[in-house]
Amino acid sequence: MQYSSEEKAMWVEDWQQSGKSAWAYAKENGLHPQTFVKWTRAETASRPCFVEVPPRLIAPAEQASQITIEKWDVKIHIPLSEGCVELRKVMQALGGTI
Repeated sequence: MQYSSEEKAMWVEDWQQSGKSAWAYAKENGLHPQTFVKWTRAETASRPCFVEVPPRLIAPAEQASQITIEKWDVKIHIPLSEGCVELRKVMQALGGTI
């Protein structure tokens, strides 16, 4: 079955709100999972990965009590403390190092 761009966008938006994996969502809704995963990748690839934050919006380091990472509707709050142990744990979980 062929879907229009509008229909694909509707399916992807509904999936994003579902909280399910793309594969599970597709199977539950009678869509071909591999095709649906391609739609979701095309949608997420068109979004910017990072957004520039103007320096005037960044609190000086001595005043900041946490780092907030926000992408789409997800916010991660990382408290800042001596040695930034929490930040190290997050970075390690993401596969990075500090």
